[in-house]
Amino acid sequence: MSKPGQGASELDADKAQALALTPVSRETQQRLEIYVDLLLKWQQTTNLIAPSTIPHIWTRHVADSLQFVELVSDATTWVDLGSGGGFPAIPVACVLAGKPGALVHLVESNGKKAAFLREAIRATGVPAQVHAERIEKFVAGTVNSVDVVSARALAPLKTLCDQAFPLIERGAIGLFAKGLDVEAELTEASKYWKIEMQTVPSKTSRDGCIVVVRHLTAR
Repeated sequence: MSKPGQGASELDADKAQALALTPVSRETQQRLEIYVDLLLKWQQTTNLIAPSTIPHIWTRHVADSLQFVELVSDATTWVDLGSGGGFPAIPVACVLAGKPGALVHLVESNGKKAAFLREAIRATGVPAQVHAERIEKFVAGTVNSVDVVSARALAPLKTLCDQAFPLIERGAIGLFAKGLDVEAELTEASKYWKIEMQTVPSKTSRDGCIVVVRHLTAR
């Protein structure tokens, strides 16, 4: 569903590569196409992703998000912190659409980005809800347990542990995308937290990984 014009063939090739890395159902692919088209339209007036990543939006952002789901295939309820342009939350919700009890909470305090996320949810029909408030306020007010708390390109691991702890304490698994600085971030976070975790190599970035946090204890 790439739009005609300059760069369309490049986007189609990138999409094919992304879906080869992280295969999805036809229905999920259609939802993802609607989402990507909408994001590219809004990107013209609202900075949702780094402009340099647009030609590789499918591999750099969509496939990078879809690999989160593979790590917790049974999860149905998610909280995504600092959702921004919707990664990984919207692709996750595209996969979960139709799954009983599925719901993805997107926490994004930026008004313009929150407006885009609401429109993306409406257009794709995915099971998701936007919370236009600060992460600390949302987490403090969340009483129901969730399966997963995720974040991508948001904050250092120590900060993510601080923010996600109330959810992880109630049983959520933390999934945090990290890059080259992951070891330094783990060292810093470990000064404040005992972390039961593992790192899973990224499918889409040679230098990237996903830090899977299963338990946190404050030092």
